[in-house]
Amino acid sequence: MLAAASGAAWAGQGRSRVVYHVNRGDAETHLNALQRVQDHIDAVGAENMEVRVVLHGSGLDLLLAAHDDARIRDGVDSLKLQGVRFEVCGHTMARRQIPVDALYDARDADVALSGVARILDLQRQGYTYVKP
Repeated sequence: MLAAASGAAWAGQGRSRVVYHVNRGDAETHLNALQRVQDHIDAVGAENMEVRVVLHGSGLDLLLAAHDDARIRDGVDSLKLQGVRFEVCGHTMARRQIPVDALYDARDADVALSGVARILDLQRQGYTYVKP
């Protein structure tokens, strides 16, 4: 009930654009980040926002762990169904020799040349930066 009321209160205030930045490799950080994104969606409503999650460095471990950790996999799947887009750092992939098909539900279109440069680009486009 609270989520519905909050989303309704947001209506008409414009579409929120947010980039969440994840660069740590531990499961606690990953689960926390996924929950913060979901909390944000619950408060504002998925229809009122555009959300990107940019992963670089050890943050790519989130999409590696999703293969084996149902909590992370379910979180990623749920967020994607709500329109959240996950983007990964191509430099990190090259340095760590991680092919795109090793990352859970990732495609070539999800790869940015540089994760940090992508975050800055999104900020220039009006996305608000959040580091959970």
